[in-house]
Amino acid sequence: MARAAKSAVVLCMDVGFSMSNVAPGEESSLELAKKVMTWFVQRQVFAESKDEIAMVLFGTDGTDNALGSGDQYQNITVHRHLMMPDFDLLEDIQTVTTGSQQADFLDALIVCMDLLQKETLGKKYERLHIAVFTDLSSPFSMDQLDIIIANLKRTGISLQFFLPFPLDSDGNGGGSSEQMGGRGDWTCADTPKDCLHKKCLTGQQRDGIQMVKKVMMTLDEEGGLDEVYTFRESLIRLFIFKKIERRPMPWPCLLTIGSNLSIKIVGYKAVTEENVKKTWMVVDARSLKKDDIQKETVYCLNDDNETEVPKEDTIQGYRYGSDIVPFSKVDQEQMKYKLDGKCFSVLGFTKSSQIRRCHYMGKQILKIFPPKDDEAAAVALSALIQALDETDMVAIVRYAYDRRSIPQVGAAFPCIKDKYECLAYVQLPYMEDLRQYLFASLKNNKKFIPTEEQLSSVDSLIDSMSLVHDDGETIEDLFKPSKIPNPRFQRLFQCLQHRAFHPDKPLPPIDQQLLDMLNRPQEVTAKCQESLEKIRKHFPLQEASKKKGQKTAEDIFQNKNEDEPDAKKFRTEEDDEISIAHLAEGNITSVGSVSPEEDYRILLRQKNANIQEVSEQLIKRIYECLETKGLPFYMKSLKCIAAFRQEAIKLSNVEQFNSFLKTLKEKVEDRSLKEFWDIIVQDDLSLITSDEAAGSSVTSEEAKKFLAPEEKTAEPISVADEPGDVDDLLDMM
Repeated sequence: MARAAKSAVVLCMDVGFSMSNVAPGEESSLELAKKVMTWFVQRQVFAESKDEIAMVLFGTDGTDNALGSGDQYQNITVHRHLMMPDFDLLEDIQTVTTGSQQADFLDALIVCMDLLQKETLGKKYERLHIAVFTDLSSPFSMDQLDIIIANLKRTGISLQFFLPFPLDSDGNGGGSSEQMGGRGDWTCADTPKDCLHKKCLTGQQRDGIQMVKKVMMTLDEEGGLDEVYTFRESLIRLFIFKKIERRPMPWPCLLTIGSNLSIKIVGYKAVTEENVKKTWMVVDARSLKKDDIQKETVYCLNDDNETEVPKEDTIQGYRYGSDIVPFSKVDQEQMKYKLDGKCFSVLGFTKSSQIRRCHYMGKQILKIFPPKDDEAAAVALSALIQALDETDMVAIVRYAYDRRSIPQVGAAFPCIKDKYECLAYVQLPYMEDLRQYLFASLKNNKKFIPTEEQLSSVDSLIDSMSLVHDDGETIEDLFKPSKIPNPRFQRLFQCLQHRAFHPDKPLPPIDQQLLDMLNRPQEVTAKCQESLEKIRKHFPLQEASKKKGQKTAEDIFQNKNEDEPDAKKFRTEEDDEISIAHLAEGNITSVGSVSPEEDYRILLRQKNANIQEVSEQLIKRIYECLETKGLPFYMKSLKCIAAFRQEAIKLSNVEQFNSFLKTLKEKVEDRSLKEFWDIIVQDDLSLITSDEAAGSSVTSEEAKKFLAPEEKTAEPISVADEPGDVDDLLDMM
């Protein structure tokens, strides 16, 4: 497996006394340089970059470098050697202060080159890079300029300058509108450059500008000046945390069509959901060390003594209704789908129009290429891709990442670009993944037919909010999600960085520049205002008033015959608590365990319903719920009992309900379900009395007595067994 390409970067910062000079209302050059360096390093830290960074300071009071001897390369200090960036480096940058000396920045450049050559010897780096931060106020010698430029070219070391002022007097920093740098990972978002406050430059600084121009133009005649930036424009570009780098991981496999045709392929993830790396851990709040915390999981029985159960005596269980089905690890292994290995097998082909975009699912899109330098595979795969494209077809594929994976069914689309061609694989849903909903058509209801003015205003709003700018020659996206950083990552990194340096201060608000990125483009907001006014005009909002309840025939022609049996009385809508979910499920044939109360009511309203049998089914469900102790199951049982009682009164099924409730009371006492019975007493769910239904022989007094707690007669305690107090004991002595 090839190692990820990495860079070696040296941050070379001027700390001479002139860097502390500051104009009124502005920050010093040193503080701005430290900010730029801090933001760059923290981007590398949170991006989990493998790049190595060193820091060299020139203008220090002392000298500490490998070339320093006599009067050569003085006041230059190698503050940190090449190593991966961390919070220690960020803290080192914060502690940097100006010295009382000045040093030649060309000498500092030589020290940086020497450090890179020595510390990268025998190692593989994709780039070697030096970034110089200076105000160009220190004197320099041009004696070795040609040697420096020649060595930079020979070793392939790239160079960037960061200054407190632009190179040109018109305020242009010399950089292009392209992404900043591209070398040493100084890569930032596309943003316009910021013009700085102009201030008078000294003669030394003007000479320094000419020196920088000469060096950069010699290294790269066309784009050399694009590598010179001001501090402030760099801060604007660096405020976004760099995304976590992911090197492409090839997935070699065989694309099979039938049993006789196979093509060697390599898959790469083109789109996948990025998640924050799980680096959270529990540490001691005082020492901040993970080793000081020990986590231990203990399993106990739900009894009074909380008896501990060894882990080997536990087993996984699957709840199936009110029962627990044991399922051991052996069962789990046997249940797994057995595969011979990775798989990318074509099951057949279909028209691309048959694969609806709303059926795309999964967390990734794979792009399938032929292996490198495999001409036979390239020709075969290209023929398949071209044929699919010409016939407007897609391949239906069975995909499995490896033998441990659950197989998927997906579609492989032909993808033909100017520079390459490939198959793009997208996962498709199984039957259980689809959600089918039926809604009434709006076209069939005259109330919802829009007017021509309403249609026109909506069309106008859509046109005014278009995020595509088309001038006839070029098409430009005004809002590119692929260029917008994930606000979750940005906020997390911002807070972590702040907490690391300021442990006692509250977290800062979200950066406004990031919020602006997530908002609608300003030009679109301005264009749609007129259309929004039309929408307000043609779709007026009115306060909804409560409609008066419509009177039914029962309200107008009230039933005068009060002696008519309850079973023959008209049942109103209030009694029919039938949910839409049950109607969508189809016909109910028995009382289920999910919503037994509603199933019971539905079954009783069916023609030729056997009241006794349906009630027995409900009773069975009530007892099943009580087998699993817990408040949710108690409440489900309570709803079932209330529904049973209500329907028993309506349908003259009093005897069965009263018999059930008496039996339930006996079982509750035997099984220690006092908590459940207390809820029944609280809700006054007693026996059905003769006042409520004609078929009952229970009086109101008997119903109240049925719920009243039984008084247990206390056994007389003998004098010998009766405990006495201390004084009694003393008297007896």
